[in-house]
Amino acid sequence: MAARVGIFGGTFDPPHLGHLILASEALTQLHLTRLLWVLTAFPPHKLENAITAVADRSAMLRLALAGETAFELSSVDIDRPGPHYTLDTVRLLKGQNPGDEMIMVLGGDSLHDLPDWHRPAELINDCAEIGVMRRPGDEIDLSALEARLPGLTAKVRFVEAPLLEISSHEIRERIRRHQSFKYYVPPAVHEFILSHRVYQRD
Repeated sequence: MAARVGIFGGTFDPPHLGHLILASEALTQLHLTRLLWVLTAFPPHKLENAITAVADRSAMLRLALAGETAFELSSVDIDRPGPHYTLDTVRLLKGQNPGDEMIMVLGGDSLHDLPDWHRPAELINDCAEIGVMRRPGDEIDLSALEARLPGLTAKVRFVEAPLLEISSHEIRERIRRHQSFKYYVPPAVHEFILSHRVYQRD
């Protein structure tokens, strides 16, 4: 029986408890064998924004994932020059995991924007399923998306996720304002940020 491998991409700047809770829900509800956390080195939609060094984000993510055997850090988007497109990432991971089913995991906002992604029809075709984290109250018009991307509806699997008002941006701002962020991130990540002054450098 083929393994079901989830692909969860992001800048994870920093990784926080919201990421871990959503990933855990995806792992359970989508019946995944394992979940690959794909750390994005140079996201195409954030090229104008300052992003923390890959080495720091990679170190924090390793600390965040420690102890969960089903979670795995993938360096597929770190080991090649950017910018990186999800289609290329999925195809590289399929090559690294022959015979496995690849399930892309994304948020409802990303699903809404999917028609504007790089070669979205090919991306849908290359994924066995697309897990969509749907938060309470989310309205997703699948029929409108299906009209633009035929075949999408058959691939979508909704993941019911709790409403978590935690964001990496908010955490970075709290750190810069010298406010407490201890309970927003795993303890090991909290210690790493403090000891390396990750978000307090000039």
